[in-house]
Amino acid sequence: MFKIKVLVLFLGLVLSACATERPSLMGVDGGAIPPAFAHFPDVPFPNDAVVDLDETKALGSGENWIGSLVYTTPYNPSNVFDFYVSEMPKLKWIEVAVVRAKISHMTYIRDHRAVQILIEMDNGDNARVTITAIPNTNGVGKI
Repeated sequence: MFKIKVLVLFLGLVLSACATERPSLMGVDGGAIPPAFAHFPDVPFPNDAVVDLDETKALGSGENWIGSLVYTTPYNPSNVFDFYVSEMPKLKWIEVAVVRAKISHMTYIRDHRAVQILIEMDNGDNARVTITAIPNTNGVGKI
């Protein structure tokens, strides 16, 4: 009987080690910023996002960067859309316009900046996200 219990315990450990669980989306309160996104702390990013360095064109860092940041993530576009709807207000971004579609568009403003987030399907069920930050010189959305 003891050998059976040990065998069952061993098999349980082996099978649980083989199980894969899709990582959850990381929110503002979700922990450390991934190193590739450390220069963009004013915008949230999902866990396991991978920057497309060939497509990313950004100048500056911190809360003054401008340009376009492109990344892919293992989540479907609908989950990424929900992530940004939930997380952007936590960083004091004000929603201006949101369109959920095959290619979703989201526009937010804060202080003297505006960001547009485009979310589309990449290969398979993954999302490709382009975040473009520009100056917002008319002062709308100033907190």
